[in-house]
Amino acid sequence: MATKLPARDPVQRRDGRTEALDEETGAQAASGEELLELLGDEYTRRVLQAVVSEPKSGREVVEEASVSKATAYRRLETLQEAGLVESRTVFDPDGHHHEQFRAILDGVTVELRNESVTTTIHTDASPADD
Repeated sequence: MATKLPARDPVQRRDGRTEALDEETGAQAASGEELLELLGDEYTRRVLQAVVSEPKSGREVVEEASVSKATAYRRLETLQEAGLVESRTVFDPDGHHHEQFRAILDGVTVELRNESVTTTIHTDASPADD
């Protein structure tokens, strides 16, 4: 499955910026420039890399990415908003639960044409295992 950005209906945000929505889900999506800025951040890349191979809890992301808990959760939230990561609640045998995060992208294609940036996010079409 591929999601092309910014081919989405724009939505005016409270801060005056225009934001795009995913046509299928109605979720907020990053523009091409926002996506490049997002992936240009070292901590974001480390957090994303931590959840590429397999789903991980927030604690596991903190350890693998070598970032603070606050940084890990901020970056995970931003990656979710951009449509690159998804989360699910996992119930432990002892009755406790926690969030697990996984990357849903297989790759990103960037096109630079006529002073515009177009990004295509190639996503994993299969949902997280239950």
